[in-house]
Amino acid sequence: MARPRRHDPERRERIVDAALRVVGRAGIGGLSHRTVAAEADVPLGSTTYHFASLDELLVAALRRANDNFGRALRESPELADPGHDLATALARLTGEWIGGERTGVELEYELYLAALRRPALRPVAAEWAEDVAACLAPRTDPATARAVIALLDGICLQVLLTDGSYDEEYAREMLGRILAGGSPATAERSAEGPVRASSETPGTRPDT
Repeated sequence: MARPRRHDPERRERIVDAALRVVGRAGIGGLSHRTVAAEADVPLGSTTYHFASLDELLVAALRRANDNFGRALRESPELADPGHDLATALARLTGEWIGGERTGVELEYELYLAALRRPALRPVAAEWAEDVAACLAPRTDPATARAVIALLDGICLQVLLTDGSYDEEYAREMLGRILAGGSPATAERSAEGPVRASSETPGTRPDT
């Protein structure tokens, strides 16, 4: 007599979580249906049932990872408040995100950059920018939102690749310039502080 299938409605989510742990530990090269099944403690057939290919599994993992920063923006009362300086709010939120668990941030970018060689991931990678742009829509225009996203992406990548420290003041100043239309004089008023020259690597501050 065949054993009844155990009802496990959360198994798909556990598999995605396991895939994130595998990639975080061994990189994308270490990802396989077998390694994920072992990590999730499920039969191998469960991973192939829910995800026919590794690309499908990576899409689900990237979509899960993408939501961390977007959720922080959506839930921020400062970002939604027109009376709160947008550059200051974005710089602080970015600092909290990249200043948290560095391994988690590196994992998100590893999945994000995997889209360079895996076309199936590109639409999901684009969702991150679309999500952030939607959060910024009430406060600025679409073109400026794209510039803000590019700046934040660049700063975060520099911090990760140089193993530097996030410089919130630098990020606030640069965001202020973009949001003010690129005028340093106007940016001083937008960011509520003086624009200082810096010889440091953009977005990083040498550890002391």
